[in-house]
Amino acid sequence: MGIWQFVQAQVLGMQWLNGLIGKALSKFGLDTSGPLGGSVQFFLYDVIKITVLLCILIFAISYIQSYFPPERSRKILGRFHGIGANTISALLGTVTPFCSCSSIPLFIGFTSAGLPLGVTFSFLISSPMVDLGSLVLLMSIFGAKVAVIYVLVGLVIAVAGGTIIERLHMEKYVERFILSARSTDIDAPAMSKMERLKYAKEQVSSTFKKVFPYILVGVGIGAVIHNWIPESWIETVLGSSNPFGVVLAALVGVPMYADIFGTIPVAEALLAKGAQLGTILAFMMAVTTLSLPSMIMLRKAVKPKLLALFIGICIVGIILVGYLFNAFQFFLI
Repeated sequence: MGIWQFVQAQVLGMQWLNGLIGKALSKFGLDTSGPLGGSVQFFLYDVIKITVLLCILIFAISYIQSYFPPERSRKILGRFHGIGANTISALLGTVTPFCSCSSIPLFIGFTSAGLPLGVTFSFLISSPMVDLGSLVLLMSIFGAKVAVIYVLVGLVIAVAGGTIIERLHMEKYVERFILSARSTDIDAPAMSKMERLKYAKEQVSSTFKKVFPYILVGVGIGAVIHNWIPESWIETVLGSSNPFGVVLAALVGVPMYADIFGTIPVAEALLAKGAQLGTILAFMMAVTTLSLPSMIMLRKAVKPKLLALFIGICIVGIILVGYLFNAFQFFLI
């Protein structure tokens, strides 16, 4: 247990870095116990920590992803049927792009290739919500139990959502050009180990450029929450005294656009201020899964009735998960 706590605090959480930044700021005459100094320390610490973890995670996940190009993923999914196919699809979603907008082109490709609609929706839900990056980052903030359970319930939402859509036979609500598109059956060329390493490096560069602005915004918001907003305000709105905090957090998160890396610092600050765990996770799930830009993109591929069903399933699942985590928060953190 002591070893794992060390890994969580010093390796994943990089508490040593926080102390180092605090000492450096103090030498420059900045009082880190005050709102301004505390905000600067929080900002520098979280930006550096998340950036380091981001680059390591993207490199590792991209290397794994190089073994699962779209055509190979389609063939893997085509071997399974029923809930088994939904489960494999959700699991494949964990090693694909970090945000919902990046997942939609793959969803369209899988659907046009003839995969069952429910299977492709399981992929679409899990890809932004429970990627491997979220597991490691959540461990650094909330601990291993919360991170693992978060990923498991996210996969359950993905499998259940895809299964419901499959059972309701919603194929007629997919735009005709998607269903009539022909997919090529050409295997991606095999990559050497050096080519996979190069691919992973390129993914680090391209993904970092996309998400770094959201990291800065997210950490900036987190710094304000952590050092300037009174704890009593957060507890009133998102604490146990508000039974509708989970619903509010989910609905507020829907129109936003960010990924797991941008929402982590906000979640960290909210938790420190007394917000309930489930309420925070509901906000994170809503932001990463149901962002407004991704819903606009998805509307190009599916008709309003299917889009509304997808949003409804996700929101209900996210809210249920939020209340579940709130009920058992005492045992988790």
